[in-house]
Amino acid sequence: MRHLALDQVQFSSDHLIPVVVQDSQTKQVLMLAYSNLDALEKSVSTGEMHFFSRSRNQLWRKGETSGNTLAIDSLSLDCDGDTILAMVRPAGPTCHLGTVSCFEEV
Repeated sequence: MRHLALDQVQFSSDHLIPVVVQDSQTKQVLMLAYSNLDALEKSVSTGEMHFFSRSRNQLWRKGETSGNTLAIDSLSLDCDGDTILAMVRPAGPTCHLGTVSCFEEV
């Protein structure tokens, strides 16, 4: 996994950063979530995506209940340092609705 320079991350005033999650093989955008420093540190140390749930106000590991984890291939900052692109290998559907992507056409 390519390492992210955590000291270059520009968190918002609520200490969060948006994370665009993309499948490394298909290049399909899977989801958008938010991370804080704790979530990013856990993601880097475990090699699986962790996020911060704004609705539950807590850290969560993607797939902790469903088993549909996201193994990290790389984490990259955008040019402003205020958005992360996570290239991942999903283990099953990413969306909580059971679809591959949260951006499925309806």
